[in-house]
Amino acid sequence: MGGYRKLHKGLQPHLNCKDHLVSGESYEVMINEVYQMLVTSPVPLDLEEYYKDDDYISHTDSKKKLLDRLYYLVRKYTLKRKVSLLNSFQTEEKKVLDIGAGTGEFLAECKKSNWRIFGVEPNFNARAIAAEKDIYLEEDIAKFEGEKFDVITLWHVLEHIPNLPEFLEKIEMLLKKDGRLVIAVPNYKSYDANYFGESWAAYDVPRHLWHFSQSSIYKLFFRYELEVEQTLPMKFDAYYVSMLSEKYRTGKTNLLKAFWIGLKSNLKARKTTEYSSLIYVLKNHETLF
Repeated sequence: MGGYRKLHKGLQPHLNCKDHLVSGESYEVMINEVYQMLVTSPVPLDLEEYYKDDDYISHTDSKKKLLDRLYYLVRKYTLKRKVSLLNSFQTEEKKVLDIGAGTGEFLAECKKSNWRIFGVEPNFNARAIAAEKDIYLEEDIAKFEGEKFDVITLWHVLEHIPNLPEFLEKIEMLLKKDGRLVIAVPNYKSYDANYFGESWAAYDVPRHLWHFSQSSIYKLFFRYELEVEQTLPMKFDAYYVSMLSEKYRTGKTNLLKAFWIGLKSNLKARKTTEYSSLIYVLKNHETLF
């Protein structure tokens, strides 16, 4: 509990954001100046109810809408890039644990590269879709207690975890000493985040409980003996998030305007490194050198 209180200590108001997906409710997004991290407040007691929407894309394989089709088109490319990243690591067993595995697409791609795949996904419907692809996921991380993995991945998952310090302690126990933790999270210091402000889709309150900067990732994980080895951009996220954000802000799908903001965000990030989303590869302090 001490770590949890520390992340909530001295919070100051930063933004007021609306849940555009499910409830229409408003939530405060507070800032922890020490960690340069934002925190959603309050956290609903029935948080799982806020994921029950047909438009929640990571729990479905639906391609009904234009944005869905664009998302899946890009995903085919990005999945291969993610697996290529894993293949670049020197590992003993090629044993990967994907947390928040959704409908299992990433693990299916890992399987093609002869990785020993394991996954966690709390959502029943997503697990059922994954099972249709012969990807069998566990409901809870506790199922893997006592095991060790070469790589643990969290693709846009860390921002959803309710008790972050307790969760990170579990991750530390599951990772081999020379293993790698790969996480992808939105970056609230990106140009598109600043441009759209409270309408930035990647705030996604209340499902996103934490909102990270590069500084917060370095500080947070250093406490768990993990240090950032690589930081990589997720350039497509700027376009997709901008499309959603423009719709939230104006009520209209303006693809040209959204594309321009996404492009501008990526161009600015070439100098600032503040891309819309970032992948962090983390490794134990002792094995970095």
